[in-house]
Amino acid sequence: MFGKRLIDILVEAVFPAKCLVCASSIEKKDASGFSLSRLDPYVTIESINALKSGGAAAKSLFKQCFHGLLADMVCPACLSLFIPVHSPLCPDCGVVFQSNAGDDHQCEACIKAPKRFHKARAFGIYDQSLMELIHCFKYRGKIQLARAFGAMLLLTFLCFWNENEVDLVVPVPLHKKRFRKRGFNQSHLLIKTWESMKIASYRLPHMERDVLLRQRWTEPQTGLGRKERIRNIKDAFKVDAPDQVRRKRILLVDDVYTTGATADECSKTLLSSGAERVDVLTLARAL
Repeated sequence: MFGKRLIDILVEAVFPAKCLVCASSIEKKDASGFSLSRLDPYVTIESINALKSGGAAAKSLFKQCFHGLLADMVCPACLSLFIPVHSPLCPDCGVVFQSNAGDDHQCEACIKAPKRFHKARAFGIYDQSLMELIHCFKYRGKIQLARAFGAMLLLTFLCFWNENEVDLVVPVPLHKKRFRKRGFNQSHLLIKTWESMKIASYRLPHMERDVLLRQRWTEPQTGLGRKERIRNIKDAFKVDAPDQVRRKRILLVDDVYTTGATADECSKTLLSSGAERVDVLTLARAL
């Protein structure tokens, strides 16, 4: 044990840890007090119940979780830039309003063009540190972030959904060509980590990777406007085995919600195949 610690000290001295966001040197934190397998000390049955009331308690706990999970990979300055999703927000698409005054209410976009899914929620705002970390994860192969991101997603799920409210968790699929290039489906990788995260007295829903499939190649949505995104993603998905989704309440998981075009198209496909309801959970939500 002493020998291993000595080696760790020497490695850190020669190759100090770098912040994944700004590349500055960071001090390696002792993560022994945090158990990813149980999400301690951030998630207990009591804290889950407190979270469901929303407000300052949820916002504070989301910040604590972000800092605690990433302290050995991100410097304090970059950690401080994280903004959790918080009320007031749109109960349908989950967009956070710029003003902190008032209660949750429908946004103008959802009033004009209601989404096919029931509700969408996210862990944090897609900006600054969280945005850069997601880019590291997706495009630069930093898959060591998967467990931390998965824990954040699970905390968000426990906050915004009741037990037994979801029957099946489904990741947004990648086209096989993009999967071969990237080597992994980031959405599936995030929920796969849930298998080792047990919450006492809480039954997590079943997860299924291949229920929803991407049947045609689409250009990346990044950089496209809302109408272009809708055209680009139209009829891109299929369900080969409708029996797997029929009369099921489905939680669709993705890394980022931008305009909602992908989530809405996936929801259309699942609902037309017999799903009872579709909700959406993402790591980040664009403003």
